[in-house]
This record gives sequence, C-alpha cells and structure tokens, in this order.
Amino acid sequence: MPSRKQRRRRAKERRHEWEEVWVDEEGNEVEPPSDDDAPRRNGKRTASAPARRQTGMRNVQPPSWRRVGKRGLIFAPLMFLTVTLLSGELTIAQRLLNTAFLLAFFLPFSYAMDALMYRMFTKRSGTATGRKG
Repeated sequence: MPSRKQRRRRAKERRHEWEEVWVDEEGNEVEPPSDDDAPRRNGKRTASAPARRQTGMRNVQPPSWRRVGKRGLIFAPLMFLTVTLLSGELTIAQRLLNTAFLLAFFLPFSYAMDALMYRMFTKRSGTATGRKG
C-alpha cells in the first residue's frame, strides 16, 4: 500500500498536465517514438535514458591490499591505545610489538573478509568477472 506521501505525489502528477518533449543530441525537438518500448526516467520518457536497474544493494569492490593497508593505518593507533590502556606496565617497545602482533592477525583477516564479501556480492548480483582468486 502506498504511503500518504506517495499518494499525494501521485495525485499531484494527475492534477497537472504534462507535455512530453523529445530532444535529440543537438537540442532540437523531435517526434516521439511510436513504440511503447521507449526508455523511461522518473516517469517521463526521454530520448536517451540509461537502462539501469536500481536495487538496494551496495556496490562491493574487489578486495585489495591497498585498501586493507589504509584500514590498518586507521586501526593501528586504536590498537596501540588499547594495548596501552590494558597493560600500562609494558614499555613502549613492548606495546609496539603487541600492536604489530595484533596487526599481523588483523590485516590478513580483513583481506579475507573483503574477499568473502566480494564473492557473496558477485554471486548474488550475478556479475561474474573473469578474475580468479
């Protein structure tokens, strides 16, 4: 059932008279096509509307070590802070070593999660690429 806002918009569209104007690439008015297969955009027919499917799915990028490295640069100070707060008796060298140890597990795990998300996205959307990995 349409919401109240959608019903008001539909009623407003019916109240006003709309004229369809077709324009070619140079900006000249042309006759509208006779077939009903003409592309649509926002309920109005246009001469060159892209045929694209709109879904609520987010576009997931393929996994990359560069993106994982950037994520590591963001999380490394947070991990260092956490190690500092949880074990204050350690020296700075030991804290850095603990942070490096945590990053050694975090970075490959982050890459694996990106790869898993990308595989699930391609399987659901049906957009298979020629890349294997």
